Amino acid sequence: MGINFRLDIFFATFPKLLTAIPTTLLVGILSMAIGLVIGTVIAMIRFYKLPILGPLLAGYVSFFRGTPLMIQLFIFYFGFPQIWPALGSIDAFEAAVIVMSINASAYAAESVRAAIGAIDPVQEQAGMAVGLSTFQTMRFILLPQAFRIAIPPLGNTFIGIIQGTSLTFMLGLRDIMGQSKMLAAANYRFLETYIAVGLLYWLITIVIGYLNNHLERYLTIGE
Repeated sequence: MGINFRLDIFFATFPKLLTAIPTTLLVGILSMAIGLVIGTVIAMIRFYKLPILGPLLAGYVSFFRGTPLMIQLFIFYFGFPQIWPALGSIDAFEAAVIVMSINASAYAAESVRAAIGAIDPVQEQAGMAVGLSTFQTMRFILLPQAFRIAIPPLGNTFIGIIQGTSLTFMLGLRDIMGQSKMLAAANYRFLETYIAVGLLYWLITIVIGYLNNHLERYLTIGE
């Protein structure tokens, strides 16, 4: 029995999948940007151990890091509308960005918080000594250094987000995975289609890794 793998279908799959890349990247970039902003605020609050908010946000980070992204998507998109019917008007794209932003913020918060903690305390003391407020010291002295330190883990978080977008097809989103499901259902060539999808995600993560390493080297040279 010959190998039942058709190269013509395998290669023909790529142009069709490429049309879904903008959706995947847009969800990923928006989620990372929003998640980084939220995560940075969480990191600062937890770094200074603010009462009440600190423990609450520790639970927030633990929950979103400790539960599957798929469950989070399902709870928000299918579960919450039972309690708040207005959420039923949110489409799959909006739901994906909201949930993945929250999920990304939990990982970004830990990366940024660890990076702030790695900075010599003398830096903070020096800022306070020249009359800067706590917020100004964080903004102008600690955060710029922390982001340089946090580039590698934040890059990994972004890669995780891109890979996580493959779950959003279950909400009906036409991302790369959603497109592949439609192609496979139409031609019943699952092996060719899913290998093509895997290679495409692999290529995207390689590009992200390269850009992340380039950014890290650029900022290191600029120190």
